[in-house]
Amino acid sequence: MLAYLRIFAVNHQKISSLHINNMCCCKRRASLKKSELHVLFGRNYSSLPGLIGNDIKSLHSVINPPIAKIRNIGIMAHIDAGKTTTTERILYYSGYTRSLGDVDDGDTVTDFMAQERERGITIQSAAVTFDWKGYRINLIDTPGHVDFTLEVERCLRVLDGAVTVFDASAGVEAQTLTVWRQADKHKIPRICFLNKMDKTGASFNYAVESIKEKLKAKPLLLQFPIGEAKTFKGVVDVVNKEKLLWNSNSDDGKDFERKPLLETSDTELFKKTIEARNTLIEQVADLDDEFADLVLGEFSENFDLLPAEKLQTAIHRVTVAQVAVPVLCGSALKNKGVQPLLDAITMYLPSPEERNYEFLQWYKGDLCALAFKVLHDKQRGPVVFMRIYSGMLKPQLAIHNINGNCTERISRLLLPFADQHVEIPSLTAGNIALTVGLKQTATGDTIVSSKSSALAAARQAKREGEKKHNREADRLLLAGVEIPEPVFFCTIEPPSVAKQPDLDRALKCLQREDPSLKVRLDPDSGQTILCGMGELHIEIIHDRIKREYGLETYLGPLQVAYRETILNSVRATDTLDRILGDKRHLVTVELEARPTEKPSVVPVIEYGESVSEDLLKASQEAIENGIHSACLQGPLLGSPIQDVVITLHLLVIHPGTSTTMISACVSRCVQKALKKADKQVLEPLMNLEVTVIREYLSPVLADLAQRRGNIQEIQTRQDNKVVIAFVPLAEIMGYSTVLRTLTSGSATFAIELSTYQAMSPQDQRILLTRRSGSS
Repeated sequence: MLAYLRIFAVNHQKISSLHINNMCCCKRRASLKKSELHVLFGRNYSSLPGLIGNDIKSLHSVINPPIAKIRNIGIMAHIDAGKTTTTERILYYSGYTRSLGDVDDGDTVTDFMAQERERGITIQSAAVTFDWKGYRINLIDTPGHVDFTLEVERCLRVLDGAVTVFDASAGVEAQTLTVWRQADKHKIPRICFLNKMDKTGASFNYAVESIKEKLKAKPLLLQFPIGEAKTFKGVVDVVNKEKLLWNSNSDDGKDFERKPLLETSDTELFKKTIEARNTLIEQVADLDDEFADLVLGEFSENFDLLPAEKLQTAIHRVTVAQVAVPVLCGSALKNKGVQPLLDAITMYLPSPEERNYEFLQWYKGDLCALAFKVLHDKQRGPVVFMRIYSGMLKPQLAIHNINGNCTERISRLLLPFADQHVEIPSLTAGNIALTVGLKQTATGDTIVSSKSSALAAARQAKREGEKKHNREADRLLLAGVEIPEPVFFCTIEPPSVAKQPDLDRALKCLQREDPSLKVRLDPDSGQTILCGMGELHIEIIHDRIKREYGLETYLGPLQVAYRETILNSVRATDTLDRILGDKRHLVTVELEARPTEKPSVVPVIEYGESVSEDLLKASQEAIENGIHSACLQGPLLGSPIQDVVITLHLLVIHPGTSTTMISACVSRCVQKALKKADKQVLEPLMNLEVTVIREYLSPVLADLAQRRGNIQEIQTRQDNKVVIAFVPLAEIMGYSTVLRTLTSGSATFAIELSTYQAMSPQDQRILLTRRSGSS
């Protein structure tokens, strides 16, 4: 519908307003091979070419379509399954781009960062808005690399549906499992797209079986391929009993024909389709009672008479209920099967009103939105991506941030098109928008119209919570994103001391954009420490500081983020007695440190019966600050302490003692207790999946044994072997280079953090000796 409505700010130039009768419509296409600019003047909304019928009469209906016609979807998969290529084809067929972008050429729309175009991977999630056959689709292209899992997590939080892309020759891979689990957590309905059907080794049946076995999902086969690998030429639409064939002479895949299957001309294909359709009808009838009644009543004698529309409606219901997943297939790179995927997105994935968000009832139509991503634009400042759940957003609107407990004003409202944006006058519920002017808002913040609105919603939520005897209200009101702990760290230094404030500013901006990036100061050396999710993550951050902020920084050697814990229970007492000016500050603390029964990243704090409640009320915050700060640096390596319970048994405070002194005394006492205890280093254990051809299996296994690897299983995937193992993170730094050498570049691997495990006494001794020798 918006095939010709491209109102973009070229080079981020400000468009002050939109007028219905007189607008400047521009489109910029960034390409490494060429740069061209198309500018169309004098477009009139009432006569936009390419619109379907006369159903769009005004600017309002273009910008704010009916909520039933909105689809907020994400594209997710294992790295290299073809997510970004699929997105490019979707944008091309929907009319939003004039040429096909290619990941290898570095000219895709959604991979707009320089690092993404160089590496051919997706790092940040790019949001794109486009139309397809009367539906508004807000699409998020997410990364598949394990270092950027948080990008997937925070975008899934705001989606209503997702397309999971699979490599048809590999089926379910390591990162597919991770993103699938994330989608399960947020209860996202999904469609499966088996991509790369033209690839050597592609197998439709193998990929479907892997979805059943590994994801424990119920696949509904809405299509099956006509040919596989080199012979792949089209797909069969099982629901409509049609075959879709793409013209081999067509360069862009727009030219394809849809033919009804006839028993006379396609006997084998027709028979196979009827069998597949009957199986599909039986599957859906088992999952949907309404459809089962219809089938058993009117069409029990002959399933062939069942109208496609009735079947599609039932498939939509079971997809939204997340009891099954529709499966489609194609080849995005060869431009086959993408248009039917777009149809399936609009037909089977839910609209925002079909998703049940319990907290909406508390706002009663008032504004409620979630900030799920922050970017820093050089001209505009912080740009915040928001999902609007209820109410309306407008420029110059004052909004209240519940998490930050502050009120801010939105200066401009934009509709996203990767790194190009359309300025708009308003946006209603169900849409994804970009806001400019919010200085305090960060990822995961809940945005409402005013403080009074937030208080009213909290009161309503509390009443509901009391009725149901739960504390759902707190969790739903401030629905954010769980941020994983970093596993790597290194020092980062500016080129000169004078540039340190510039580096601090750059890191502050990058942290708002990426909450998985942690920055801290080393208390001993005063150096800035950069903590990230992996080697690639830290490398990208370093590169961005150079390109975007013009700072040539220096990184220290990459180190593994170990943790520490204690193995026995110990008690300690400490007294702090100081006179500052004419005031005496006196605190006496007695506490106990012991290991927890259940894993806990932060210390569990308990209070003995002898600690008076009045004293606790006045100084609890200071006590807990002291405990938390002491647990940031353990006695062995200076790594964070976890899995520990701190019980305060005695607290004596002289009148007039400051809270800072209380914190300092508690912190010192905790450190004393930790030093007395038997200590243990915990190291990050990674889940490693290596895909290798049979002839290189032995050297790969021998290498993993040298790396303290624990082989879990060896699976067979087509002609390849898949080795699944647990390996300490310290042993697989630089593993990609070694694996490439061992297998002549034929193997691939994926890793993700599994857990933290205790090091053996021998390995711990070696590590401590190495650290004390290097320090």
